[in-house]
Amino acid sequence: MTKKIAMFIAFQGFRDEEYIEPKKILEAAGIRVDTVSTAKGQAQGKFRLTAQVDKVVDEVKAGDYDALALVGGPGALEHLDDPKVHGLFREAMAAGKVIGAICISPVVLAHAGLLKGRTATCFPDGAPELEKAGAKFTGADLEIDGKLITASGPVPARKYGRALVEALK
Repeated sequence: MTKKIAMFIAFQGFRDEEYIEPKKILEAAGIRVDTVSTAKGQAQGKFRLTAQVDKVVDEVKAGDYDALALVGGPGALEHLDDPKVHGLFREAMAAGKVIGAICISPVVLAHAGLLKGRTATCFPDGAPELEKAGAKFTGADLEIDGKLITASGPVPARKYGRALVEALK
């Protein structure tokens, strides 16, 4: 059976490489990637990338996926830090699914109450929010805590993609 991951991106201002690099690695490994956002159509990256949205947040059921992942970028907190997204990630974590978040997006997991007692990293700006939520913030490129995978930004995007693939094996 093909593994499936839902990648959540901001409809405006997702970080191009944090979306496209892991997506390429996941698809090359035979994993189906659904791009999820808050609106249908073409989502706009921070730079030049556009992405076709497969599903809006309301259409996603955590149970339909093996993993849920958040893409960072300037629009991530504005578009994805909301109760519906929090609920989906809570449900997925409770079901033992793989959870990923890169750049500033681990803050969404922090706000969802999912990082208490967990080791995590994120873009340095988000560190206070992670610590406030009870996470052990490391500032490393990549952190793997069980099925929770966090990365600090665009630089480790490929490493993050490979970690997601490993976790889904």
